[in-house]
Amino acid sequence: MSAIATNLQAVRERIIRAAQVVGRVPETVTLLAVSKTKPAADVLSATDAGQFEFGENYAQEGVAKMQACSPNATGGGLVWHFIGPLQSNKTRLIAENYAWVHTIERLKIAERLSGQRPANLPRLQVCVQVNVSGEASKSGCQPQDALELCRAIATLPGLQLRGLMTIPAVCDEAAGQRAPFRQLREIRDAIQAAGVPLDTLSMGMSHDLEAAIAEGATIVRVGTAIFGERIPAIV
Repeated sequence: MSAIATNLQAVRERIIRAAQVVGRVPETVTLLAVSKTKPAADVLSATDAGQFEFGENYAQEGVAKMQACSPNATGGGLVWHFIGPLQSNKTRLIAENYAWVHTIERLKIAERLSGQRPANLPRLQVCVQVNVSGEASKSGCQPQDALELCRAIATLPGLQLRGLMTIPAVCDEAAGQRAPFRQLREIRDAIQAAGVPLDTLSMGMSHDLEAAIAEGATIVRVGTAIFGERIPAIV
């Protein structure tokens, strides 16, 4: 068994235990393997171990891996999620190649993605990124703006609004980890109560996935615990 396969097994066991502790069905949590800065060979090792959903932060790097790993990645066996900062000059590349985008924080970007999504592809599955920790260094809309943004995105024809995403401030203490995830869940609940259906909470990474699952995460984004420390990328 490869190191990546061993790591994947360990992460899956963590997800199962975390879900069971809070009475959740483990299958309601999707593991997104964050392969940014890692070579296509690592992605293929993960697919050999049964992992088929991958997250990329850099649009061009991700597309190169799609081409190396599958001739029909968007519509085939691998599902590619864009989870990095969105730039206007990269929206067409993302709209034409990815199945999911987790990091929408502005309506203008959402409108570009919708207009550039090819008609022959399913609607782009999207999440609104919310800056729950209020960090200036973090992307995301402000919590009080999330409902208005979700309402606007839900009307765009090329997109399917699925839910919310966050990257909270790093915290080593369990209760401190849970607090921002609880806040995102409460924002999701308020948006649903206002009549906008959402089914996804993309939150939790290698160091805090247990806290995220306890607060309702449906997608956890795990990179280091699967692929090891990342190599800095220049894009």
